[in-house]
Parts: sequence; C-alpha cells; structure tokens
Amino acid sequence: MIVINLDVMMAKRKISLGELSDRVGITLANLSILKNNKAKAVRFSTLDSICRALDCDVCDIIEYRKDELNERKH
Repeated sequence: MIVINLDVMMAKRKISLGELSDRVGITLANLSILKNNKAKAVRFSTLDSICRALDCDVCDIIEYRKDELNERKH
C-alpha cells in the first residue's frame, strides 16, 4: 500500500496546513485529503510544489509498505 507522510514532513518543517496551502497554491481541503491518506491520486506537479515548499524529496512524502494481507493471497 502507498502511504502519504505529508503530516510527518510538515511537523519536521514546523509548517501548518494553512501555510503549506498558501505556499503551494492548493486548497486546504485537497491538502487535508492528501495528508490524511484519503487521496486516490496525486499529480506530479502537486508533488513537485509540495517538495519545493518543504525542501524534501518525493520519497520523504510517499512511502510503499507491503500489504501483508495481499501478500498472503498471492
């Protein structure tokens, strides 16, 4: 499964959702969906803007975790 660690990076950079929204130009609602792992997709341009604003790499925000339930089924 793909996990979004936006909240972790925001905490490390001591930036609020509102401030990140202003810097990136994305609505609070859409950033909140991403932050809470509710997003179904994310644009590369959005990731680029977030990485620039947080001075981080994509791998700091997006993480792949093996889903043990799915692994057992295969």
